[in-house]
Amino acid sequence: MEKSPRASPETAAAAAEVAERFRSLVSAEDVGSIKQAQHLILGRLQDSNAVLTHFNEYSEQCFAEVSSDFASKTRLLKSMKDDLDHIFLKLRSMKSRLAATYPDAFPDGAMAKTMDRRPDLENPLE
Repeated sequence: MEKSPRASPETAAAAAEVAERFRSLVSAEDVGSIKQAQHLILGRLQDSNAVLTHFNEYSEQCFAEVSSDFASKTRLLKSMKDDLDHIFLKLRSMKSRLAATYPDAFPDGAMAKTMDRRPDLENPLE
């Protein structure tokens, strides 16, 4: 590794002059108030971060507690839907057989109205 050459006294003096001129652009009082404001903002951000971290941990704990229950209830609802679909399929089949066996028992159009009275959950607005 090469060592960098030392700065000449003229360069050091020029650097000091530039630094002094920059310091004179802003008063020390303004710099102090900016530092104080930054420190206050930092404290608030750290507090907010701590609150959000605590909330995330709490949310994660709550989710872990209910996720298995939610999954089991979802499986139960899917099973119930499959069972109901099967029941309605059987009922439609029985109604069709009844209508075919006893055509006079159902007035015209009455069978179409009673074939499937389930609400359409796919399109709730209809």
